[in-house]
Amino acid sequence: MSLDSQLQNDGVIVAKLDDLLNWARLSSMWPMSFGIACCAIEMMGAMASTYDLDRMGVFPRPSPRQSDVIIIAGTVTFKMADRIKKLYEQMPDPKYVISMGSCSNCGGPYWQHGYHVVKGVDKIIPVDVYVQGCPPRPEALIGAFIELQKKIDKESLLGEQLFKEKA
Repeated sequence: MSLDSQLQNDGVIVAKLDDLLNWARLSSMWPMSFGIACCAIEMMGAMASTYDLDRMGVFPRPSPRQSDVIIIAGTVTFKMADRIKKLYEQMPDPKYVISMGSCSNCGGPYWQHGYHVVKGVDKIIPVDVYVQGCPPRPEALIGAFIELQKKIDKESLLGEQLFKEKA
């Protein structure tokens, strides 16, 4: 008896709750876009109709309280660092960070002579996925979301919660 016919007869699917939660989380990522410079144009291109990140469940949100992913796209200055950290702290757990472009990854072309440029956003908040390029193409951002989906799929939210309560 095949699985399809068994599902039609029984109507029950058995799965681990962790797998179900991870599937729901990786299928509906809501990024808060933080476009600071030219990488933001490529990020907007990835969200537009040509590449259409909506088909992957990626739907941009304007508020940190509704987001689970933040995309840092562009040059991070020390003036913006406190604001980025504040937005990150306002996001609900679990939260993820995508650093998009050379400027947010390591300071870009400004790292050596720019006293005002942070030498990578990972000095401020933890980064999960780095997107390389100056500016990176929309396909690279789509690849970053695929990598983030792989990371989410391997996580165990229930296990983390149970171990926190026992400790």
